[in-house]
Amino acid sequence: MKCLVTGAAGFIGSHLTDLLLAEGHKVIAVDDLSTGRPANLEGARRHRGFTWIEADIADPRAIADLPAADWVFHIAGRADLVPSIEKPDDYFRVNVNGTFLVLEYARKTAASRFIYTASSTCYGIAIQVPTPEEYPCLPRHPYGLTKYLGEQLVMHWAQVYKLPAVSLRLFNVYGPRSRTTGTYGAVFGVFLRQKLAGVPFTVVGDGNQTRDFTYVSDIARAFLAAAAADMSGEIFNVGSGATYSVNRLVELLGGERIFIPKRPGEPDCTFADIRKITSGLTWKPQVTFEEGVARMLAVIDDWREAPLWDKEKITEATKDWFKYLQ
Repeated sequence: MKCLVTGAAGFIGSHLTDLLLAEGHKVIAVDDLSTGRPANLEGARRHRGFTWIEADIADPRAIADLPAADWVFHIAGRADLVPSIEKPDDYFRVNVNGTFLVLEYARKTAASRFIYTASSTCYGIAIQVPTPEEYPCLPRHPYGLTKYLGEQLVMHWAQVYKLPAVSLRLFNVYGPRSRTTGTYGAVFGVFLRQKLAGVPFTVVGDGNQTRDFTYVSDIARAFLAAAAADMSGEIFNVGSGATYSVNRLVELLGGERIFIPKRPGEPDCTFADIRKITSGLTWKPQVTFEEGVARMLAVIDDWREAPLWDKEKITEATKDWFKYLQ
């Protein structure tokens, strides 16, 4: 198939691009490089089936000029919680307006599949775990809200315009190429840089909170399985099939820890009910948490230039979090 991947130079997008090329598909990689890195596509660029286009998904003229594709994988978007609180306008522009533009591109070019990258943050603080797709969506911050609004657009286009579309609600994705620069964010990036520096891990709360850490290669395979399936208007959770405490992550990484205040608006547990995707698609998670952490440690030098966070810097970076999410 001829595939278009938005956000192709980013974390998940680059892994999906590599998988599609390895499976014999052609890839049109689209990214504005605001957070993506050209180095993530170093291997893909050597492939004859690869085409690169630098473009902003929220720019109507740029999207209108994109060549037609059979499969559209919409992965581009603004991520991270704290910046979404500080700059909700930018998150709405990219995650909502940008999704609308990519949907219209897919509709007008008669794409045969549209796969959307949704977020488990739409569930807010879920009481029911594992959390099924039918659980009420009550996002607690602008990032979760804008990703959920984007998903609603996708489902509406599937209903009204008969665009063959599927949404994948990703839980806590980790793996090589995850972002190493920018704002305070994902725990893996914070901890790997702290381990390199030989300083204690900054554990939020008591560290007993658990997350459905899902390895990026499993995520890429889920996108491929969704594109290959003959269904539309469906939403699938994508998780590991288990949930792991932050303290367990510290044990696997090895090192001392200090504790920082628990943050408001954060769930004690994220845990995907994945019965729907494992029964409805030819997909199931393959990489165990222990194996995934070992793979991360094998490439730990990739985080040598990442920001080094300590208790004081985290307090300053998350002040708006505490201010607005109480």
